Amino acid sequence: MPEGHVIHRLADELTVAFAGRPVRVTSPQGRFAAAAELLDGTTLRAAEAYGKHLLIDFGSTPVSPLEPAGPPSPGPFVHIHLGLIGKLRWVRPGPVEGADTLRLRIETDQHAAELRGPQTCALIGPDEVAGLLAGLGPDPLRADADPARAWQRVHRSGRSIASLLMDQRVAAGVGNIYRAEVLYRQRIHPDTPGNTLSARAWQRIWADLVELMPLGVRHGRIDTVRPEHTPEAMGREPRVDRHGGEVYVYRRAGQPCLVCGREVSVRAFEGRNLYWCARCQRRR
Repeated sequence: MPEGHVIHRLADELTVAFAGRPVRVTSPQGRFAAAAELLDGTTLRAAEAYGKHLLIDFGSTPVSPLEPAGPPSPGPFVHIHLGLIGKLRWVRPGPVEGADTLRLRIETDQHAAELRGPQTCALIGPDEVAGLLAGLGPDPLRADADPARAWQRVHRSGRSIASLLMDQRVAAGVGNIYRAEVLYRQRIHPDTPGNTLSARAWQRIWADLVELMPLGVRHGRIDTVRPEHTPEAMGREPRVDRHGGEVYVYRRAGQPCLVCGREVSVRAFEGRNLYWCARCQRRR
């Protein structure tokens, strides 16, 4: 499942390509056809990401010259959650290919974006957006994020920090890679209960997320190793993985830790693989 940096990157790209322009909106597959018909020919206002949720705002303008002038009213919004298999990709404008799997297509004469296989693709209003956001924790990629809200959940919970970091009600947008890497960088064992974690340790975790996740947006890949542990600095081969990026423990089970040399550990945990170094992450 894409982590938050992917969704923020997509929101930025959609805004640059389409904001302020009338767009053609279709649903060749047909499952979003009624909503697409309502939006077709309207002006896309902006796209925003909240954690792993993408909201595309088709803000309306006054429909009558008698209405007072002012900023566009918010919504309606196309709410997209890619889930495990969803893809939002850029294609060339023109003929549609693979219509039977194409849930949503947004295009102008210059740009076209296609959505296939999402967990969610729905047209919603401002009240539904408010309800959605109320259920999410702070997003480290947003300037309006309040880490104290996340800490309130963390320090009251007996669940492990590994479980809490993947809970979107705690920290929206954090996924399996950032979880594993931040806990490694902070030398915190993933089984540490939230209610035994110090406020200072949580502040370090949050600061690390705020430092690393914008780099993922900027570069389109997750890099978490410090300068002294890069391939160039260590004289080792670059990591080869479809996720890209240089990491300490994620998907490195059985390989030597870049710091201590011990084999990286892995186990199944809440439906995902959890990676850590048993020597470097002894602190609970």
